[in-house]
Amino acid sequence: MTSKLTRQTTDAGRLEKFPVFPPRDDMQNSLHLDTPAHQAALRRHFGVGDAIIVLSEIPVRRSPGQREGHRIPDLLIAFNADFPLAVDQNGYSIRDQGKPPDFVLEVASPTTGLEDYTGKRIDYAAFGIPEYWRFDPSGGRYHGAPLGGDRLVEGTYQPVEILGMGPDHFHGHSDVLNLDLCWENGSLRWWDPATGSYLLTFDEEYDARVAAEARAQAAEARIRELEAELERRQGT
Repeated sequence: MTSKLTRQTTDAGRLEKFPVFPPRDDMQNSLHLDTPAHQAALRRHFGVGDAIIVLSEIPVRRSPGQREGHRIPDLLIAFNADFPLAVDQNGYSIRDQGKPPDFVLEVASPTTGLEDYTGKRIDYAAFGIPEYWRFDPSGGRYHGAPLGGDRLVEGTYQPVEILGMGPDHFHGHSDVLNLDLCWENGSLRWWDPATGSYLLTFDEEYDARVAAEARAQAAEARIRELEAELERRQGT
């Protein structure tokens, strides 16, 4: 865990907080981030603790009191950060956290698509965010490509190589996360090269748990059958 940060307060002694921003007016995050439970999968993967932030639609600014220059990425990940501070401030303050987020991702929509790879790309680079990724469930209608990533090199974003495995699969590697981001048939997936497997979605995790319980029950039933057979043979 990181050392305790000095929390910036107003003249009245209150912790500086972000204003409340209106929610998105579409279902893109619900469909492609919330329903598959990607945040939960990423938190489990990186470990639960106050020094790790994995949040959706959290505003980012250099400081909460700054009038202009905020962005609200669809997914933000920060290591060696202060999660309780972000919760208390209703946002991610680069000044108060002492560093920019490590990773942000935007999910394309008809209303935000163009801004995702123009204005937001400029601002995220100016914030000093090491990696900025874009996922377009439409296959490129709004972002121009199904999947895109940028890595900060000497203050400028350079495109991450995106590889295609046919028309239904594209992937690129995040150095920050040490995970591959994948576009598969319009769905976002996270591939862990270390284990050679995907981070499980909610449905996959549930199905795996149900299957494991079924196998355990079948094994217990088989044991009872063998025990009954052994008792029968011993009694003859």
